[in-house]
Amino acid sequence: MSDKVKKNALRAGTVTVGAALLPLLSSPAFALTRDDGDQPGSGLSVLDTLGLYVAAPLVLFLVIAGLVTLGDKRGKKS
Repeated sequence: MSDKVKKNALRAGTVTVGAALLPLLSSPAFALTRDDGDQPGSGLSVLDTLGLYVAAPLVLFLVIAGLVTLGDKRGKKS
């Protein structure tokens, strides 16, 4: 390998490692203690979580897909 290729590979590796480690060093990663004024709510149950992050997006997707299909069928009258 030429020196230029080695230098570019080292630079790319350094940037990749730096980008991967940066989120680990940010403040939310160290949020183990409460700040003044924090008022956390109660946690979600398993059913609440599944409903919010699984069922609701699926229902929304199906409604939008149904409306698009309905609009497509109405537009193709000949």
